[in-house]
Amino acid sequence: MANFVKIFDTTLRDGEQSPGCSMNLAEKLEVALQLERLGVDVMEAGFAIASPGDFASVKSIAKTIKNVKVASLARALTKDIDAAAEALKAAKYPRIHTFIATSDIHMQYKLRKSPEEVLETAIEMVKYAKRFCEDVEFSAEDASRSNPAFLYQIFEAVIKAGATVINVPDTVGYTSPEEFTKLIHGIKENVPSIHKADISVHCHNDLGLAVANSLAAVKAGATQIECTINGIGERAGNAALEEVVMNLNTRHDLYGLDCKIHTKEIYRASKLLSSITGVRVQPNKAIVGENALRMSQVFINMVCWQIKKPMKL
Repeated sequence: MANFVKIFDTTLRDGEQSPGCSMNLAEKLEVALQLERLGVDVMEAGFAIASPGDFASVKSIAKTIKNVKVASLARALTKDIDAAAEALKAAKYPRIHTFIATSDIHMQYKLRKSPEEVLETAIEMVKYAKRFCEDVEFSAEDASRSNPAFLYQIFEAVIKAGATVINVPDTVGYTSPEEFTKLIHGIKENVPSIHKADISVHCHNDLGLAVANSLAAVKAGATQIECTINGIGERAGNAALEEVVMNLNTRHDLYGLDCKIHTKEIYRASKLLSSITGVRVQPNKAIVGENALRMSQVFINMVCWQIKKPMKL
């Protein structure tokens, strides 16, 4: 098990897809700068091909941010990768993040492609992205409902094609910690070249297990967690960055994992995002909810009363 986990923040891409959470360019830049202060390893600035606004935001963030990797999402299509590469031109540390669906149901009804065609496309598009960018992440959309044997095959192939990160998304929030643990173990044991790439996970919260699944995955050997501030995202949201990080921080005895996040910046990031989007955090939300913070202050006051030394959060 690795002793360090990377934090990939997708607040500006997947998080913004949450209803009511759209941001203008100036607001996205403000969030990006706070993510840089927070110390994330990677920020996904947007989906460059999606709209002129998304392209402009990826381009502006790529030009502004100097201490964090900046990624753009791209379907496994040359036009998407071209747009991502162009938007990321000024980035100090660019990453192209390309994806294609790998579950039987998505391949049959969404892509209308055979597994062989999907495999060929994945290889070609990773190689194509590699022309523009050394750091290429490949996501197997709906991985948690995919045939594990096919996942092993496609992950091995894209790593050989140049992928530096392979991402295992629980796209519809379907899996459980036990199942996800088994899947990550299977990838580590059945993908011969896996030591050449980071294993990333991207969990959705449809069944309320995004954080639990993410933590189970890193305990099983994943090395990157994809998450968002306040857990915002499509439908029920994504794994909440603050919950992931504080679990790793507080239960180091259990996970034995560190990350680069500056925990004192978490609340500031949460408040900034709420003020920009107008979407308030529920009072009983873990880590950043008003009730959770109030109880933290009560606990500190109790401890300080015992040692006769006042302290404030």
